[in-house]
Amino acid sequence: MTRVRNPHLVAAVLILGGALGCTPAGGSAVRVQINSDMRTMVPGVDAADGLTSGILLHLVEGLVAFGETGDVKPLMAEAVQVSPDGLSYTFQLRKGLRFHNGAEVTAADVEWSWGYFMRQGEWRCQREFDGRGIAKVVGVRVEEPLTITFILDKPNAMFLATMARPDCAMAPVVHKSSLSADGTWARPVGTGPFRFVEWKRGEYVRLHRFEEYVSREGGVDGYTGSKQVFIDDLYFVVVPDTSTAIAALKSGAIDVIPYLSPSEYSALKDDPAITMSVTPNMGMITLLFQTRDPLLKNDTLRQALAAAVDTERLAAAASDGLARRNNSVVPSSSAYHTAVHDEGYRYDPVLAKRLLAEAGYKGERLVIQTNQRFPWSYNVAIVAQSMLQAAGVNVTLEVLEWTTQLARYWKGSYQISAFPYSAQLDPAFGYQTILGSKDEQPQKVWEDRTALALNAQAFRTADRASRQPLFDQLHRLFLRQVPMLMIYNNIDVGASARRIEGYRTWQARPRLWEVRIKP
Repeated sequence: MTRVRNPHLVAAVLILGGALGCTPAGGSAVRVQINSDMRTMVPGVDAADGLTSGILLHLVEGLVAFGETGDVKPLMAEAVQVSPDGLSYTFQLRKGLRFHNGAEVTAADVEWSWGYFMRQGEWRCQREFDGRGIAKVVGVRVEEPLTITFILDKPNAMFLATMARPDCAMAPVVHKSSLSADGTWARPVGTGPFRFVEWKRGEYVRLHRFEEYVSREGGVDGYTGSKQVFIDDLYFVVVPDTSTAIAALKSGAIDVIPYLSPSEYSALKDDPAITMSVTPNMGMITLLFQTRDPLLKNDTLRQALAAAVDTERLAAAASDGLARRNNSVVPSSSAYHTAVHDEGYRYDPVLAKRLLAEAGYKGERLVIQTNQRFPWSYNVAIVAQSMLQAAGVNVTLEVLEWTTQLARYWKGSYQISAFPYSAQLDPAFGYQTILGSKDEQPQKVWEDRTALALNAQAFRTADRASRQPLFDQLHRLFLRQVPMLMIYNNIDVGASARRIEGYRTWQARPRLWEVRIKP
């Protein structure tokens, strides 16, 4: 009898064999599963999705970066000095930094890199600095070989935080040799702890340890801190099917799976061949309300829906018990999350029914949009539907393809949407994702003028002590108006082979520095 083999697993093994070549199993190479191919070699551009950024951020760095709790800290810079009027930022570069081609890093390289990304038109943060954002960068001046100053046309307290954005590749500093002779992009010649070796499209991306990397001290800290590398070769291998990747992890063909669901955690956590990691993510798992809907424009009705949903139980059910409720836009792991932000929606089914009556609700149908690409969003929709129905709300589900649900989100075409937001490492960025006029940006959730003014002030305020009360006020207003239900912050579930030590996914991206192979 002929035995039928899993075609996905066979394909994965063939790909892995081609990727690793003569590298022996258990050697100094680490193999990381990615479920789709890298999209571009250019860091921080619109085409670079989260998976692509996760790879490229091993290769490139910027002057500053976010730490674990959302603080902006120096990375390539040794120190940053802000002028009293807030119009100039002077960066002193760390000594001894080198590019992957061996060239020393100078302030002139920073100036060239900035000019390149500001000119090429697809850098995601260009609009924040060219006059369309809070302030325009009107000059970049090299003061000394390791000193550079950025000059703004008006104060912008979020200048450093924007420079540190991972989705913009931290305003990367690259060498001119990143470009081909004709001026087109060739490959990133950066300063990161790994250097680029090869991209075999549809199969793998290979990086190698950068022997001349100068690490900061102080331990792992977001995208700054210590970034020592203890492995030689790093392969990001395309294995689209999760079950195939898990089988490859168990067989030793894969060393790390960065992205797993909570249910997969529950299934694998007792496997002696696998080490699981669970880390907080600043992304938001939500139920959005369309406040211009004929029914949901009623504040009292939205308050009734909030009272009908037990978000503590909902968070636990949607995450297989791994996540805890957070009803604040300020992430639980943020330095700005204080006792004020522990205040949440009051679960009270009796109050919910009374508020439904006060709102004049007569059983009209409400629809929750969701998808099955993200299991946590689907689980949120299922459990929330049950809770709302128990309070007397006529609610049904509409399960869509993720691309369709996303398109409707951008158009504001929904009543209720079980929707995930990616991590925003500063609370002002988090509120910015939901605040705004629906006339100009239909995807915005909350249009309150007071909230817009408070967040605008947070963007203009640099001092943490002065920013904290702004976020406190925003949170209390958010709870009162209920433009959406903020349920919990996402979690990053990763898995690694037992021979791997120190791995954990952070903010939905893999980090392979400070990772060791056990002897």
